[in-house]
Amino acid sequence: MNPKRFLVLFTLVSLVLFGLWLPANAAPSAQLQQYATPTAGADGRILYIVQPGDTCIKISLLNGISIDQLRALNGNLDENCTVVEGQQLLLGLVGPAAASETPGPSPTPLPPSLTPTPFTGTTEICVLLFDDMDGNALRQEIEPSLAGGAVSVTETNGKYSATLDTVINPDPAAYQGICFTNVPAGHYNVSVAIPPNYNPTMDLSYTLDVKAGDRAFIDFGAQSAQATLAEQPTEDPQKGSTFSIMGIVGVVLLLGGAGLGWYAWRMGRPESKLSGGSSLYNKKK
Repeated sequence: MNPKRFLVLFTLVSLVLFGLWLPANAAPSAQLQQYATPTAGADGRILYIVQPGDTCIKISLLNGISIDQLRALNGNLDENCTVVEGQQLLLGLVGPAAASETPGPSPTPLPPSLTPTPFTGTTEICVLLFDDMDGNALRQEIEPSLAGGAVSVTETNGKYSATLDTVINPDPAAYQGICFTNVPAGHYNVSVAIPPNYNPTMDLSYTLDVKAGDRAFIDFGAQSAQATLAEQPTEDPQKGSTFSIMGIVGVVLLLGGAGLGWYAWRMGRPESKLSGGSSLYNKKK
C-alpha cells in the first residue's frame, strides 16, 4: 500500500475515534439534571428557591406555570421579571394538609352489640317492726326496732310463704329490719304480729308486687301499751266537781218539776171538788 494513502487513512480513523470519545467524556455539567417539583408546606404554600442561572421563563417551564401566573403570585417581581439566586417564589396555594396525611392510631373496633338478656333472678323483701314511741306512725332515727314479733310473707297464689322473727339492733341509725331473700317475683301479702303489751300504730298488713332484681322495704310501727295509757288525757278534778254539782242541781229541778206537776194534777181531779159533799153525807150517817 502507498505509505501516503495509509497515513491519510490512519489520520481519518483517528479523527473519527477521537470524535466519538469526546461526547463520552464530556463534563458532567453538560448532562441533564433531575428536577423535583416543589411540594406544598404545612401552610399550603408551594415555594421555589431560585437557583443560579434561573430565569422566569425557565422557572415557568420547570414548574408548569405561566409567567403571568408567576407575576400574579409574586408581586415583588419587576417588569423584566428579574429573579435573584436564593429568592423564594410562590408557585401556588393548596388547602391545609388533610389529617389523613399523618395517620394516627387506628380506632379499636367495638365488639358487636349484644341484646340484653332479661333478668330472671329473685327479689328481696325487707321488713322493719319499730317502736313507735311517739305514736305518729313515722319512724324516727331514735326509734329502735322491736324484738318478739313475727313477720309473714306469702305469695297470693300460695307458691311461696315464709315467716321470720323480728330482732332488735343496738344501733338505731342502722337499718334493723329482717330480709327475706331469694323471693320469686310476684304479688305478696306481708303481715306482722306485734309483741305482747304493744298496740299497733298503723295497719299490720301490706300488699305489694315485686319484680325480679327488686329490693322492697316495708315499715310497721307499734307502741308500748304503757305509753298509750300515759298519753290518754286525765280528767280535771275541778271540771269533774263542776259536772257533779250541775248533776245534783238538775236532779233537784226534775224532782221539783215532778212535784208541781203532781199537785196540779191533784187539784184538777173531780173528787177534790166533791170533798165537801162527802162530808155532809158522812154527817147524816
